[in-house]
Amino acid sequence: MALACVAGTLPYLVVTQPVSAGEVLTLERALRAAQERSHALAAQDAAAQSAREMAVAAGQLPDPTLRLGIQNLPVSGPDAGSLTRDFMTMRSIGVMQEITRSEKRDARAARFSREADAAQALRLMQLANLQRETAMAWLERHVQERIVQALRMQSGEAALQVEAADAAYRAGRGSQADAFAARSAVAQIEDRIRQAEIQLATATTNLARWVGDEATRPLGTPPSLNTVRLDALSLEARISQHPEILALAARETVAQAEADLARANKRADWSVEIMYSQRGPAFGNMVSIGVAVPLQWDQKNRQERELASRLSMAEQLRAEREELARQIVSQTRRWLQAWRGNLDRVDHYARSLIPLAAERTRAALAAYRGTAGALATVLEARRNEIELRLENLRLELEIAALWAQLEYLIPEEHAAGAVGLR
Repeated sequence: MALACVAGTLPYLVVTQPVSAGEVLTLERALRAAQERSHALAAQDAAAQSAREMAVAAGQLPDPTLRLGIQNLPVSGPDAGSLTRDFMTMRSIGVMQEITRSEKRDARAARFSREADAAQALRLMQLANLQRETAMAWLERHVQERIVQALRMQSGEAALQVEAADAAYRAGRGSQADAFAARSAVAQIEDRIRQAEIQLATATTNLARWVGDEATRPLGTPPSLNTVRLDALSLEARISQHPEILALAARETVAQAEADLARANKRADWSVEIMYSQRGPAFGNMVSIGVAVPLQWDQKNRQERELASRLSMAEQLRAEREELARQIVSQTRRWLQAWRGNLDRVDHYARSLIPLAAERTRAALAAYRGTAGALATVLEARRNEIELRLENLRLELEIAALWAQLEYLIPEEHAAGAVGLR
């Protein structure tokens, strides 16, 4: 047996076994495993690569069109069906090429490049979610293990009270009701242990969602929950790197690129065609050259409306991005306040509430052993101590969840050094 403790709590008993460093699952190892197993990240990588490939294709001229045909074929009279006897009958082969202006091709390529950026922004958002959820699952399992250990320690101490109550009853210093009360207290703690073990199993299953089979490994040393990498003083400046903000900004650039393309579409593209026509052996062959130009006769209600729509979409996304930034800043400040407040509460539990409850339990137990106190007072004091210890651990679970929200608000690869906020 060994004594272990975490900042803000009293020491608790942990059964330790020799475990090599390679066998434990640290938080960093869990984050790496989750990232390696993630199909969501791979999907966004594929989406970005797809858009980049399309950007290259969109920057090229359209493929030329091969045209084959027979013109002026007689269908009646003595020359019906003949390809050579009528001077107007021609067998034609031609090529038509649409001449798309370079600025329009550049605009099309830019649109797909912006879509690649948007896919990368979504990948960053997926990475932030993955890191946050993995960290929360890892920390939840860690705290649930401590809850089970704390309850088992209390169960062992309660079992000693059963022995003391039985001995007092046999010696005629206690009642049978006291012995049953002591056994009832042990049974209640055992029921809470079973409940805590179920929650621990659920926490392990949640962790396995992200890291797979490694979720059953012993956990490594937890990180300090008293500091986060986020600087509260520069929160508004840093929030521009928040993945959701970056995703909206990327969608805004896509909308702006579509507006640029709509603006380029206000100038029509020309098509050029050259055709060679072969007639019968008694007639000369011919060459035809043609140019086709779309007639944008209603630009006011077509091209200009499309451009206005694209510009409005870009403006909508800009407004949504600014509103989301305000919302995230406000929410993050609330998380920081709750995190700091819970840290102070845990400190108060460790310095005052739990020590006082433990002293009360020891005093009641000493009085009971000296026949100056009642067993009911001992059991009440122990129940109060157990509740305080469990409430302390529940607070640490809330701190862990808030810490994960703050620590991985922006993915680690985009964050600066650690900053203490206490």
